[in-house]
Amino acid sequence: MSRKGCSPDNSACEGFFGRLNNEFFYDRDWEGVTTGDFIGQLEQYMRYHRDERIKESLGWMSPMQYRKSLGLAA
Repeated sequence: MSRKGCSPDNSACEGFFGRLNNEFFYDRDWEGVTTGDFIGQLEQYMRYHRDERIKESLGWMSPMQYRKSLGLAA
């Protein structure tokens, strides 16, 4: 997030954390999952979200594909 009161930044963050909760956290049985296991699963989800999950607003590309198409990522 950037400066205080910048609502577009806030909405993007709120949207991401809402999707994270719905797609990753909810509807799973976390009983018996260690902290290390949880961190590993969260890292896998974050890689999936960055590299594979397509978005309509990005022209049906993943965030990484979109950045590469703009020359912003290697």
